[in-house]
Amino acid sequence: MSDPSFSLDQLRIVLIGTSHPGNIGATCRAMKNMGLSDLALVAPRCEVQTSDSISRASGADALLAGAVQHTTLEAAVADATLVVGASARSRTLPWPMITPRQLGESLPAELAGRQARVALVFGREDTGLTNAELQHCHRHVHIPTDAEFSSLNLAAAVQVVAYECRLAWLAGAEHSRSDAAPFGIDWDNPPAEHADLERYFAHLERVLIAIGFHDPEKPRQLMARLRRLYLRARPDTLEVNILRGILSAIEKRTGGR
Repeated sequence: MSDPSFSLDQLRIVLIGTSHPGNIGATCRAMKNMGLSDLALVAPRCEVQTSDSISRASGADALLAGAVQHTTLEAAVADATLVVGASARSRTLPWPMITPRQLGESLPAELAGRQARVALVFGREDTGLTNAELQHCHRHVHIPTDAEFSSLNLAAAVQVVAYECRLAWLAGAEHSRSDAAPFGIDWDNPPAEHADLERYFAHLERVLIAIGFHDPEKPRQLMARLRRLYLRARPDTLEVNILRGILSAIEKRTGGR
């Protein structure tokens, strides 16, 4: 059996605002079951290392101890080339939605380059992810539970998604590296990292305000829609540099700074 087309080390689980230590420990166990080891915690609302979390980790203590804490989602996914947010409810602004199975099937292409990283983001136990947090994600993943009882425990949701990722990894030997390239071809530049896209969005908003196209007092979801457009397009590093160059030229021509 040849090597899989991607490494499970390229996957990161991100938990935002977790309020129960046991859920963090149970998430560690779910991750270790599926061979995942990269856990990021964003502004947890509880102590991470407790007797409950260690007990629920059930042998995944090293993963729990190695979890990296961040104050913002942006910091936790800065180097990710694809960010997928778990969403259990429909939003006022539709976003590309996939199932865990579709997510798994996309991984050989998304992780064909060894510098590629996929961040899988899960929200708070009580409220999930905010609209603003979901707008940082290229796609949303939805677990098709029974509509009459759709609420999933946080660790259970991680387990379902991680399981589909593992299935895709196990099936990776069936795919050649050339077949796994983004968009079905050997792309000439790597996908832009999340941090680069965030700098672009900030630059774009600044220019749109300066030229009078965007009024932050009456946003009309403009930036959210532009985020959706560019995240759906998946620009690569050179394309983002070109886009920022265009913005800089506009600023120069209009006397902006």
